[in-house]
Amino acid sequence: MSVSFEMAQGVLARAECLHSVDEINAAFDRMASAISQEIGDSEPLVICVMQGGLIPTGLLLSRLSFPLQIDYLHASRYGGKTRGGELDWKVLPHHELKGRTVLLVDDIHDEGVTLKAIIEYCNDHGAETVLSAVLINKLHDRKVAAPADFVGLDVVDRYLFGYGMDYKGHLRNAPGIYAVCSDDE
Repeated sequence: MSVSFEMAQGVLARAECLHSVDEINAAFDRMASAISQEIGDSEPLVICVMQGGLIPTGLLLSRLSFPLQIDYLHASRYGGKTRGGELDWKVLPHHELKGRTVLLVDDIHDEGVTLKAIIEYCNDHGAETVLSAVLINKLHDRKVAAPADFVGLDVVDRYLFGYGMDYKGHLRNAPGIYAVCSDDE
């Protein structure tokens, strides 16, 4: 179902803001510090996991002051829906992974199906080290992948949007991390 502008505005108006812009900025600062300490001297390849990782990657990269390369991949299980399905590989990374330290950046670690597949892809293509950074770690016991190496914020198990996460293709740019009202799920 396509969501109109008016419907998206209504979802935003009814949603609960779980984390403000200030809290999110502080989380990015903490993540950048930890990442710099861990891999700042390895000239890593930072891979943005599209589309949700676009905003977190941009905000994280501006806080990293060491040499790195940037790439992206596009793998999705949602396709504008609120429930995940089969993993659809749309675009693979362009840089060579062999022997590299790779940092994957995404918006959320929910069940970890996508993250697990991407880590396996990187390892299968010879990455020396694969680390992951997510703005949001959803708290529940359905995870299939190991925890992300760098986490900005832990959040309750609700449908979320903002800072890369979408509601039916909209609201990725919402000014905070929001939980959808149960009537809108």
